Amino acid sequence: MFWFSPTLDDVSNQLVGVFENPALLLGIPLALSGAVFMSFGAQYQHRGVTKVGQLAGGANSNGLTLSQLGRLLTRPSWVLGTVMLGLAIVCQLGALSVAPLIVVQPLGAISLVITTLLNARVTGHTPTRRSITAIIACVGGIFLFVTVAALFAVEQAVTTSQIVIVLLLLLVISIVLVLLWLLFRRRQARALFYVVAAGIVYGFVATLAKIVILRVQDGNFDWLTLLSLVALVAGTGLGAYFVQTAYSSGPPDLAIAGLTVVDPMVAVLVGLTVLGEGSAVPFWGYVIFIIAGAVAIWGVINLAIYHPQVMKDSQELNIRRGSGELRQPDETE
Repeated sequence: MFWFSPTLDDVSNQLVGVFENPALLLGIPLALSGAVFMSFGAQYQHRGVTKVGQLAGGANSNGLTLSQLGRLLTRPSWVLGTVMLGLAIVCQLGALSVAPLIVVQPLGAISLVITTLLNARVTGHTPTRRSITAIIACVGGIFLFVTVAALFAVEQAVTTSQIVIVLLLLLVISIVLVLLWLLFRRRQARALFYVVAAGIVYGFVATLAKIVILRVQDGNFDWLTLLSLVALVAGTGLGAYFVQTAYSSGPPDLAIAGLTVVDPMVAVLVGLTVLGEGSAVPFWGYVIFIIAGAVAIWGVINLAIYHPQVMKDSQELNIRRGSGELRQPDETE
């Protein structure tokens, strides 16, 4: 096929990412630093949310109540985790100020590895072969994604119409997610729903952060920039609620897996389709994007199924399995 056999001049003209923008070399380590802070922050926040859930009588997959949200402020572990997540945001904003969105966002996948190791050490739930395979798929898919993005990503001036499209998309998607939560919260919505919802919202939050940074750098802080900032704050709040509820109904590395895959996928899609950051990506680059994205999403789904903590919790439930009768636990067990 013709798109798989470019000339040497074509390749040199297309590799515009790192070679045209050396600031990527600063943005990448900033993004990686943010991933480390995110890992520790997720672990500490999960500890605080779990403690609040235990005091309230168990995990609450229907969503945290206002009183439970208030109690989180009294948990030192949750407060420390929030501070670390704040540092992660600072690092990410610094990375976004010098590097394209479709390069910065996927690098957060490294936090999945760190969070998995931390959670295994804290809880004693050693990763199984299937869960390790799922994690490798998540991280491998995302890093293949970011490798291609780093070679071809280009910065583009953001237009008014592009900002309006992003804001409208965020509004519509947020309404849909809230309606789905209201419809299914009484049916024991799983942690996977909450992390996917948070990842979608945070993908738009990252996009809006990039837009605000670019507008401020251009000295164009008008009403549209202010509206983008307000939407950014509102989206952060909505995403944070979904994340905290995910912590109350699942392990922290599952939440991070969903965020580090769904968040960059959404941000990259918006960057490619709306902001024009993928204007230099060749056809085969989009093929790799699709394959890498499918592998990463497969990893998240399988981690949600085969995570050792999830499997242990499901085995402890007194439920009917297969075609057999509901087995009551023996008193000697």
